[in-house]
Amino acid sequence: MKGIILHGGHGTRLRPLTHTGPKQLLPIANKPMSEYCLESIIETGIKDIAIIIGGVGSDKVKEYYGNGGKFGVNITYVEQDEPKGIAHAIRLCKEFINNEKFLVFLGDNIIQKSIVEFTERFKNSNFDSTILLCEVNNPSRFGIAEVKNNKILKIIEKPKNPPSNLAVTGIYLLTPKIFNIIDDLKPSWRNELEITDALDNLLKQNDNISYEIITDYWKDTGTPEDIIHANGEIIKKMDNSFEKKYDKNKNDGKLVIGENCEIDSDVVINGPVIIGNNCKIECGTVIGPNASIGDDTEISKCQIKNSIVMKKCKIHSNVKIIDSIIANNSEIFQKEKSDDGKIFLLGEGSKISF
Repeated sequence: MKGIILHGGHGTRLRPLTHTGPKQLLPIANKPMSEYCLESIIETGIKDIAIIIGGVGSDKVKEYYGNGGKFGVNITYVEQDEPKGIAHAIRLCKEFINNEKFLVFLGDNIIQKSIVEFTERFKNSNFDSTILLCEVNNPSRFGIAEVKNNKILKIIEKPKNPPSNLAVTGIYLLTPKIFNIIDDLKPSWRNELEITDALDNLLKQNDNISYEIITDYWKDTGTPEDIIHANGEIIKKMDNSFEKKYDKNKNDGKLVIGENCEIDSDVVINGPVIIGNNCKIECGTVIGPNASIGDDTEISKCQIKNSIVMKKCKIHSNVKIIDSIIANNSEIFQKEKSDDGKIFLLGEGSKISF
């Protein structure tokens, strides 16, 4: 089997964070979200993986993942010149797949359950496809599968009146039969070739699609709120680690601290929290719960809760930062104390002084 990770798209709902790079490189628990997808694929034993790139920051993807050697896999890059849909992106990989079964993973999907068993069952089956479903509270936001008597009856993209709450996640197990189906697709109202349409047409052709249910955590990280939520959930699953210099008895909850950090004695940390390498956390700071601090970041006096602060940031302020994402190399300086919580969505290199 081979693997495909979709790493394109404009990430419009995440601007200004995505003005300088793809959303799939945005960190969750201090690691690019697409790296979690890569790890899930690697766990299945798949070694040959195509990453589909396009849009802003494609070179950053190549720079980070390289040829895959540091991850123990072989990575091929496939360029999608413009966002024409998931099905179109998959069709670009026909030569790469070379008549093998394959696994597709959207690079902004976060799951905590291993997909090894799902993959093995598909590999040893005669199904044309196996799709992974997950129950959701807001099914009109997703492609939805109508299921009856353990059979998929229909697959619909973002229905106004959903027939079920089973969302089609961004994880698909496929055979090369899907390529002919995609060749016959017509663009949707979004002028894209929809994967839900392709799967539904494949279903109509052979009635030979199975499904698996993800009962653990799954998140399609399309909005800042989704990313922040996934950040907290991922940290909760990590193993505690402390530097000797930090008194872990002052921590409440899950805490991961990187190397060479300086944390003042009066700093309060309420987990789950992850702090990267070479960070300096000074007096009067309260961090957490649900917060991540990137490498080489300096923080003093402020409170940071339910937020993501990326690498090389400087925050010297009395401000309460909540429900925020602050991108690399940003700076926040505030002279007067404020008791009101403030929400920031700052693109890379932002500077705020007030």
